[in-house]
Amino acid sequence: MKFGGTSVRTPEARMRAALRVISAVEQGYMPVVVVSAIGRKGEPYATDTLIGMLNEIDPSVKPDQRELDLLMACGEILSSVIFAHTLKALGHNSMSMRGGQAGIRTDGTYGNARILAVNPLGLFEALKRGYIPVVCGFQGVWTQGGLPGAELTTLGRGGSDTTASAVAAALGAEAVEIYTDVDGVKTADPDFVPGAPTLGKVTYDEVAELAYLGAKVVHPRAAEIAMRFDVPLWVKNTFTDHPGTEVVQREDFPGRRVTGVSHTGKLVYVQFDLGCIKAPHKLPFQAHVYEMLAKEGISLHMVDLSPGSIGFAIPREQFPGVEDLFDGLVIPISDGESSIYVLGRHDKPTVAAETQLRLLAPLGKAIDVPYVVTEGATMVSLVGHEYMQQPGVFESVLTTLHENKIPVMQVSDSDFSLSCLIPESELRKAVVTLHDRFVTQGTA
Repeated sequence: MKFGGTSVRTPEARMRAALRVISAVEQGYMPVVVVSAIGRKGEPYATDTLIGMLNEIDPSVKPDQRELDLLMACGEILSSVIFAHTLKALGHNSMSMRGGQAGIRTDGTYGNARILAVNPLGLFEALKRGYIPVVCGFQGVWTQGGLPGAELTTLGRGGSDTTASAVAAALGAEAVEIYTDVDGVKTADPDFVPGAPTLGKVTYDEVAELAYLGAKVVHPRAAEIAMRFDVPLWVKNTFTDHPGTEVVQREDFPGRRVTGVSHTGKLVYVQFDLGCIKAPHKLPFQAHVYEMLAKEGISLHMVDLSPGSIGFAIPREQFPGVEDLFDGLVIPISDGESSIYVLGRHDKPTVAAETQLRLLAPLGKAIDVPYVVTEGATMVSLVGHEYMQQPGVFESVLTTLHENKIPVMQVSDSDFSLSCLIPESELRKAVVTLHDRFVTQGTA
């Protein structure tokens, strides 16, 4: 049973959550609880608040990721101790456990670690002794070489959901129940579409697609783990008696349907003109660009590959780092004949790019590779099960947006979704429009 930040935000919320755990005990289950940090951004014990304490010291000094992991893990530790004590106050033995104490072992990637294994011996022992374990979400440990002790790592955003699914898989649990402040998986963001219905049942594929495309329901890794180990997954509301959404295997819920409309946050679209690059050099050039972005941990959306250009959207908060990376970047390529390429922003020339071109001139002609930046963008997506492969869906989505005067800058698709890059100012209108056309009116 995993409880998110809003479910443990106040004493009243924690009491509701605790009573749900006790209800499970009374039904004959042996619950294991996973908790997120208390509250959300701006509140005293939220993860973002803890990070802000470091930034207040000197915003120009970037915190070490290892130190950040130690700091961010404090929110879940605090939450687990308080929740365990709440259960004790209600007459039930409980024990708070850090991720490492619960047996969660990860790789050594600070800030975005992957779970390698879960050894639940400590959890089984606690259950055997009649305790309700309350596990810190979002964290695990890894051992560096043969050194004593273990390093604490965090699992990235949404990591508490991942913790819950991984622990459930290791325990062979009856189910994973993700508790939040909405009734389940909805067909659209209720802030945009207040009447958006709650889905009674979805597949792991659908919920993972919704999550990858921006819906804040269940983290994609959590859905993938539950699907891999065939653990039933539920999304429920801590504060209501709504039955919630059941997440199942694809074969358990076949059929053609539109699942919902999802959207991301603020994006920046970057496009390179490859017209100046020699034909044999185009593939190596693209490889260099994507390799550098991967090393910097940059998330890419709407990737467009064509003979004349490449383009991709990135989260706005990551754009300053990407702009610094690309500004005047030199890419030498030797494939039969050598060339030196220098990246420069076409719509906003910089001193760095111009200086590089001038300094490289004695070595032979340096080739200026321009890129254009479109800011103020976002992505809206239509998610469907066995629906996107139908002829005419692409045309219908674009026509619907065009008729409502919503510009589309780029499109991409997958087996389960069709996404459109649009101006951020049109996001609410686009979500409402697509939801009305494809969900409310049906998919015919």
